[in-house]
Amino acid sequence: MDSKTKHPKITAPGLIWIKRKASYTPYWAPRESKRDLMKMQNLRHLVDRPEELIARCHYLEGELEALIQKKHSAVSTGFDGTIGSLLLKYQTDPDSPYFSLRPHSRKPYDYYLPKLISHIGGKRIDEITGIDLKKWHAIWSRDGERLAASKMSRAVIDAAVSYGIMTRIQACIELKEVLKTASRKLPLPKRREVVITADQVIALRKAAHDAGRPSSALAYALVYETTLRLWDVIGQWVPIDSPGISDVQNPRTQNKWFGLRWEDIDGGMVLRYVPSKTSMKTGLAVTYPLSRAPMVMEELENWPAEKRSGPVVCYEKNGRPYLSEVFSVMWSRDRKAAGVPEHIWARDLRASGISEARAAGVATDDAAKVAGHASTKTTSAVYDRAALEASERFADARAAKRKNEK
Repeated sequence: MDSKTKHPKITAPGLIWIKRKASYTPYWAPRESKRDLMKMQNLRHLVDRPEELIARCHYLEGELEALIQKKHSAVSTGFDGTIGSLLLKYQTDPDSPYFSLRPHSRKPYDYYLPKLISHIGGKRIDEITGIDLKKWHAIWSRDGERLAASKMSRAVIDAAVSYGIMTRIQACIELKEVLKTASRKLPLPKRREVVITADQVIALRKAAHDAGRPSSALAYALVYETTLRLWDVIGQWVPIDSPGISDVQNPRTQNKWFGLRWEDIDGGMVLRYVPSKTSMKTGLAVTYPLSRAPMVMEELENWPAEKRSGPVVCYEKNGRPYLSEVFSVMWSRDRKAAGVPEHIWARDLRASGISEARAAGVATDDAAKVAGHASTKTTSAVYDRAALEASERFADARAAKRKNEK
């Protein structure tokens, strides 16, 4: 058997298995042409933890892509009239709005920017037409199968063009209007209508407990009951040089963590937390009485007072907050065990909690305050999925009016 081979059951980007005397050792290896940027890494400490092994490989691939972009920017940071140079300048100029994005929000930009530069980078800005955008949309969306991917690609371009206008690149002013007009003719992804029921959340929590992960069950309960965003409840790992001070760090990966902490819950069981998405904009804090959140109170029985310090949700296997990739793997396992359909996502928990409240007659203003929205439009348009209940109330009101008029 070859000394280097892929494990027959575990595969991931860059993952190779090197044969030793009695077993195989997993390594992550960068592409041969990129060995000058990152070295091969021994991942033997994760050999018995496949979900973490796969997540680590994906993380290292992301780091490699970031280094590739930095290398490109060192070679050419000027603007030469092409969309590729604009995208690169947007990603590397210290004064660019790109650096104001939260690490979680920056992830899709880091994913799509190199792809866009590779695909359309050579096109001159003053030559781009609406017809070009229509053709690119067909490619990015795979002829309409992945509308969200096309929408995000256009959003990244739009952000770079807006930055170009800010830096007085004249051609960007005209391109902005071209893109705006052409985008109106392109289909958008459908709004998600998925609603997770309370019974399904109970089943998910049970599945997590059966798997020995009460941390996941607590996370599900917190997101569903308080309608906090999932990434605020489990937290986010960001590069250690990112803004902000954190006492939760991982020296090996050079990352630090921000998220929900036990200190955000006072003695009266009232949760007060400023979500990451609003901390740099409106600063709106979420306040929720956990004593009135039965699922959360049930889960908190697993955490005695002496354990209530630091991050609220920690992975049982390493005692640290979850990597988002690892949490996703755990969600998939719990979803299958609970019999919850595959098309339901963990982040649907938040919208489902809001929809349950609206279906129960909660005013949109109250729902917006709980969700941390500055505008009720966001609550209604994106997170309120209680369409059937709204229709029923609408129909009942009309029927009642007719009855009273007789």
